[in-house]
Amino acid sequence: MKYCIAENTGQGFITHRDNFLFEFQGYPLNIWVLKDNTGDLDWIQRVNGIEKTKEEAQALLDAETLRLQQEWDLANPDVTEEDEIYSTRPTTITLP
Repeated sequence: MKYCIAENTGQGFITHRDNFLFEFQGYPLNIWVLKDNTGDLDWIQRVNGIEKTKEEAQALLDAETLRLQQEWDLANPDVTEEDEIYSTRPTTITLP
């Protein structure tokens, strides 16, 4: 797997051809995971992506999740894990 950060610029960011050649998974913070494949580095360069290790990308996601959870907890001080609304609290994402 390859990991990168690249801002989705809309049309042309992932072309029909790209979608045929690669497997993409998008995550918060513009983190993209690509299955190792010939040409994926060309795609990363084309979209001005910054390649990251899995550990670097996971650390970014973990920090953002913690920030969002703390923000949610402050906004919902009386909600407990037993309450139905608790399911809207941001959850941890584990990269493949």
